[in-house]
Amino acid sequence: MPQFKYFMISMAVLALVMAMTLLLERACSAEEMVPEWALKAQLRERSDFGRPKFEELFKGRDGARYGDEELVAVMDRFLYGDIFRRGTLTDKQRELITLAVLTTNRNLDDLKAHVKASLNIGVTPEEIKEAVYQCAPYIGFTKALEGAYAMNEAFREKKIKLPLASRATVTEKDRYAKGFVTQKSIFPAGLDGMYQSSPENRKHMAEYLASVCFGDFYTRGAIDVKMREILTLCVLSAQGGCESQVKSHVQANLNVGNDEDLMIEAITQCLPFIGFPRTLNALACVAEVVKK
Repeated sequence: MPQFKYFMISMAVLALVMAMTLLLERACSAEEMVPEWALKAQLRERSDFGRPKFEELFKGRDGARYGDEELVAVMDRFLYGDIFRRGTLTDKQRELITLAVLTTNRNLDDLKAHVKASLNIGVTPEEIKEAVYQCAPYIGFTKALEGAYAMNEAFREKKIKLPLASRATVTEKDRYAKGFVTQKSIFPAGLDGMYQSSPENRKHMAEYLASVCFGDFYTRGAIDVKMREILTLCVLSAQGGCESQVKSHVQANLNVGNDEDLMIEAITQCLPFIGFPRTLNALACVAEVVKK
């Protein structure tokens, strides 16, 4: 009996060793299973597209900007060789999204660089300013001001005369009324009853939403409501923990005519700056709302 038990244990160990060996062989041969031409094509395509796109945007900026060229190279190949190459977003849309996300993340050095990159591809100073301003109600004014400071530094370095002309379209007298109208055009369902149904000690929040988010910001010029909604979706997605608001603005995007594919592409553009977990959470919110 002890010999039989020893024999069975030996057989189990042998089977485990053989299984592990097989798995290792498969792992080692995985790359061999991909045709050599396909591997070379992938490398060539990323490099062929990514490097010229980087040069178009940054005009000679290099990996030494971060002090770690290897990680920068991985990032740049992914961002400019993969992300910029897919989908239907224009370069202007990509850069406006990037500006908003970098403002949200408080990546101020990168924000300055992307302000200059945006100018290099024809984004106007007014459009850049509005992308940064649009973040304010969602990340807080002081964080947005940090972004605006970095933006203005980049403008000065590019010899752009400041201050830029204001693109505000409301006054102190009509900001609430115009904000409410704009808010209702984006969220037509149930808005009328939201104020009345709010507890007395929360009614001020409904007023602030209409007057600040929509009156002070959504009514501004230079970029339209559809682009502002995309930027808001990206800003909320970048913060993490805002899934309720992300879902709300997925519906808002649908309401203003931005479809599921556009939202997926916009959130994908955020990926190199916000990471996979927040990106996947935001995409799950899109899928959940669209499915309804």
